[in-house]
Amino acid sequence: MWKIAVAFIVFAGLALFILSKGGDIDMGGEKHGAEATHVPEAAASSPPPAALAASAPASSASQ
Repeated sequence: MWKIAVAFIVFAGLALFILSKGGDIDMGGEKHGAEATHVPEAAASSPPPAALAASAPASSASQ
């Protein structure tokens, strides 16, 4: 039984060491509000308006 406790302590220490070497790791969980970086899927999949405007004259000129 004591081997399990020692293994857990060693594993936890190793995990903390690896996380501390990883740089800027946020363990805060899911973010909500102004600092959220989530982009809605519909906005992410649609092309930007400039691309639509640039492609419109080309398609009408070929007709």
